Amino acid sequence: MEPQGSARLNSRKRRKEGAGPNGAAETDGIPSKMPRHCLGLREPAPFADELEVDYSKPYIRVTYEEALRGTPLERPVRVYADGIFDLFHSGHARALMQAKNLFPNTYLIVGVCSDELTHNLKGFTVMNEAERYDAVQHCRYVDEVVRNAPWTLTPEFLAEHRIDFVAHDDIPYSSAGSDDVYKHIKEAGMFAPTQRTEGISTSDIITRIVRDYDVYARRNLQRGYTAKELNVSFINEKKYHLQERVDKVKKRVKDVEEKSKEFVQKVEEKSIDLIQKWEEKSREFIGNFLEMFGPEGALKHMLKEGKGRMLQAISPKQSPSSSPTHDRSPSPSFRWPFAARTPPSSPANLSRNKSAVAYDISEDEED
Repeated sequence: MEPQGSARLNSRKRRKEGAGPNGAAETDGIPSKMPRHCLGLREPAPFADELEVDYSKPYIRVTYEEALRGTPLERPVRVYADGIFDLFHSGHARALMQAKNLFPNTYLIVGVCSDELTHNLKGFTVMNEAERYDAVQHCRYVDEVVRNAPWTLTPEFLAEHRIDFVAHDDIPYSSAGSDDVYKHIKEAGMFAPTQRTEGISTSDIITRIVRDYDVYARRNLQRGYTAKELNVSFINEKKYHLQERVDKVKKRVKDVEEKSKEFVQKVEEKSIDLIQKWEEKSREFIGNFLEMFGPEGALKHMLKEGKGRMLQAISPKQSPSSSPTHDRSPSPSFRWPFAARTPPSSPANLSRNKSAVAYDISEDEED
């Protein structure tokens, strides 16, 4: 993997305090998406005392300008960075990343101080030295780890490990009776500054734990740790258990309240839905009622029609006299068969003829 230039790295804007978590930068300078390829390493970084060094070849330091221009592949710029690295976090990883990217061809050596030296000069650590060595070994930017690193760098140590530059933040580090333990390194022109990641440090993490001690003590008690392992007194242990039960009751009450709110909300939604459906049905019912029983409804027309039929059924038929007269053609005269002439009209015959004529007329009218 080819290292990136230091200009891009040093121009990065570090995040302000209170911005993203774990020291994330507001403008990191890293592209949002990168080509997918394997950048990981398969093995942890080796320890310096486990490597073979050919001391027969003379070692000549490179200047800062030569290092920036780039050195041959077989002659990388050897950069040294040291620290305690307790509770290894992203601030440590970012500092080592900056040191690795100081020059185009960098070999990063990281020194980790021992427990004895750290406890005497700085304070007690959470992780022991073996755990801190192992954490630094598995950082992807580290090429070599120096165990039991010195607090103050001596010329002999620099020559033994053939160090070209020392990387650290530029803030004066006062310790071991000195205002700045890197003062002689700066004067020798071997100092390469990096930037601190604000908002994240080992002290900050410990402060969070101490501030919320009761929370983390209860957390570990729940996970099976004993009060003795946590250095918790009998009274505090009972107090924590009581607090845990109270929290469970509060959680249950909160869950019940949330469920009740959900139930009430569902009931309200259903009631609104029922009211809307009732209104629709009532409008439909009223419309059908008016259509049937209204002033111009179907029932009125049905009554009118039935009344008309009833009146027609019960009304008497018209008499024949009132019927209109029809013009009739005269009936042909009746002749007796085998008679050459009409028989004489006798009074009896005349009366029979009149009755026949009347009978014929009545039959015609009936037809």
